[in-house]
Amino acid sequence: MNASLSSARDHVRIGLLGCGHVGAALALLIVERRTAVARRQGLDLEITRIAVRNTAIDRGVPVDTDTFTTDAAAVVADPNVDVVVEVMGGIEPARELIMAALSAGKPVVTANKELLANCGAELYSLAADNGVDLLFEAAVAGAIPIMRPLRESLAGEPIRRVMGIVNGTTNFILSRMTEDGASYADALAEAQSLGYAERDPTADVEGYDAGAKLAIMATIAFGVRVVAGDVYHEGISGISVADIEFAADLKHCIKLLAVAEQTTGDDGELRVGVRVHPTLVPLDHPLASVNGSYNAVFVEGEAAGDLMLYGRGAGGRPTASAVLGDLIDAAANLRRGSAPVVGTLERALIAPIDDVTSAYYLNLEVDDRSGVLAAVAAVFGEHGVSIRSMEQEGLGSEARLVFITHDACERDVRSTLSELRSLEAVRAVGSVLRVISN
Repeated sequence: MNASLSSARDHVRIGLLGCGHVGAALALLIVERRTAVARRQGLDLEITRIAVRNTAIDRGVPVDTDTFTTDAAAVVADPNVDVVVEVMGGIEPARELIMAALSAGKPVVTANKELLANCGAELYSLAADNGVDLLFEAAVAGAIPIMRPLRESLAGEPIRRVMGIVNGTTNFILSRMTEDGASYADALAEAQSLGYAERDPTADVEGYDAGAKLAIMATIAFGVRVVAGDVYHEGISGISVADIEFAADLKHCIKLLAVAEQTTGDDGELRVGVRVHPTLVPLDHPLASVNGSYNAVFVEGEAAGDLMLYGRGAGGRPTASAVLGDLIDAAANLRRGSAPVVGTLERALIAPIDDVTSAYYLNLEVDDRSGVLAAVAAVFGEHGVSIRSMEQEGLGSEARLVFITHDACERDVRSTLSELRSLEAVRAVGSVLRVISN
């Protein structure tokens, strides 16, 4: 049974779980937009209960102090709450609270990427069983509307690949390194001073935050269960200013990309490849122009062609804007007695990273003498890796060779690198990065 709205059919009573950076911004936005939403949507939004850890802290939210409680379960169970909004983060107790709300027939709006990336399938199923919404636009890419297009507008589209810049911290760092020549350490310190990066930036700079978002996008785009643990990760901490400069010389820039794509295995079965790693992007690709803390998601479809959505990927108000959009949808659907569903999700066959096909960038430091280039090229050929372009830079008695390959299988590239390291003339194998073709 669906929960019914309060006696005034347009009055929507909201239970808010969490009132931190996003929760407080949402509460303020609801107050600011209440009249406009009522006029345009016929819905009067009101936050009636807020669960927090400490009621003594001033949240700067214009609601009565008795609205706050430390009992989150009581907020969910309150018969005077029509819709539950979860912005507390983490897996537990958020998971139990959301399940309780859905089981009670109450729609839920969440911004919890960690929860959905690990437990999304069971929550989507529970929402469908109870005929209510579970909406999560804000869990991926902040204010950018990507989940609803994937879930609804592109529901019939054969999507080949979804890739994007979905972590503003790493994009800011790489942009500073590209535009101003800052070192990785200096760019990270600046990101931390501006509040873009946490004191412990591991989740951002090693790709785990982007990986959680990618798992959610892949699940919705391909209709299969993908969890955060399925995603292959490489971070940006090893990227140097020299790598940025080499990329620029080759008319590319470096971005941390989250990539989900459907591939066909040797057995003919469809597999989903999900990976996060620093990537060379051609300067004429739309993603190359996404700089600073901005995010963008690029969708490649068979019928629709290429689509890109761009905007603020984080921050209190941008994320709160996405939550408010979901909240209005959930309230309107509750009034109509309808709710969209994610659909049946089968467990994805995950393509191992060794099966990934991509172009590659790599640089070698070698002896600067006759025959070395031919020996190096022969190793590429022996492993079926074709060279698309090559640059040579003299370094005294040494030389640096910079290559971009044609598309090649990851395992063949790894075998190539292994043999190159064994060549007497190769002093060092430097950075190895994947390249997105335009």
